[in-house]
Amino acid sequence: MTNFGYTLMTEQSGPRELVSYAVAAERVGFDFEVMSDHYSPWLTEQGHAPYAWTVLGAVAQATSRVGLMTYVTCPTMRYHPAVVAQKAATLQILAEGRFTLGLGSGENLNEHVVGEGWPAIQDRQAMLREAVEIIRSLHSGELVDHRGEYFQVDSARVWDVPDEGVEIGLAVAGDRAIEELAPLGDHLIGVEPDPSLVEKWNAVKGAPQIPGTARAIGQIPICWDPDEDTAIKKAHEQFRWFAGGWSVNADLPTPAGFAGATQFVRPEDVADSIPCGPDLDKIVEAVGEFAKAGFTDVAIVQIGDEGQQRFLDEAAGPLLEKLRAG
Repeated sequence: MTNFGYTLMTEQSGPRELVSYAVAAERVGFDFEVMSDHYSPWLTEQGHAPYAWTVLGAVAQATSRVGLMTYVTCPTMRYHPAVVAQKAATLQILAEGRFTLGLGSGENLNEHVVGEGWPAIQDRQAMLREAVEIIRSLHSGELVDHRGEYFQVDSARVWDVPDEGVEIGLAVAGDRAIEELAPLGDHLIGVEPDPSLVEKWNAVKGAPQIPGTARAIGQIPICWDPDEDTAIKKAHEQFRWFAGGWSVNADLPTPAGFAGATQFVRPEDVADSIPCGPDLDKIVEAVGEFAKAGFTDVAIVQIGDEGQQRFLDEAAGPLLEKLRAG
């Protein structure tokens, strides 16, 4: 049975609003909640980028049932992996075992802000592998010294370690990333309903199997609104960056860059790739592609802060009923 999640989109909402939406999403019946971890929004029209970890701490205290997850944190540049290990352990304790640490190799948009440049994809993936090794070591609660190709850790120990540990999900796409990262993670993270992702993950020696001990966690944007034209307009304004694909999105450095790269994306182009409007069956069909591809979990992104509470109050409950009936 597929689990359905709600996305706390830091790029489009302020911190207090995100906590409020988290409470409402739990109340309406979502199984888990994921949170983006960005220093900047994709587009200036989105207008927000609060610190994800502070908000997640508040969400952990304001909720009691839903799973929580970063979707995703980059533990290599803006954050040193030793720091990620500490805050993930702390959050797991606050969440009483409900937290999963989602990790990825990052986007230039967020990581360039610390002035360390933007490495090539092979280096970013190698940095992620080494970061996971450090985080795993520190979550043992033991004293860690590490001298690696990219990171150094001197006499570090995470003093508050959760008894249940912290499971790690890893964002993967290409064959090389899956081959090298699958044995290191507990769960797969993917943003496209591509059955080959799950198949290739399961084929890697030492990878936890999906389904089984591992989850495959996807994410899909939607724009529900009682008026379809309003929904399409909102999706185009706030989410046209999505049309570039991750091979492009990972490398653009600023919202201005995303605005330039998407200046010729039309509203109808966005509507072709994102379900927009009041038709819940159309949303169910789009979400169902992930289940067909072997994903165990799907997080829904409701586009735009304006109308977010109305979506949770009016559409989310009936949508979940239809999703679970299917």
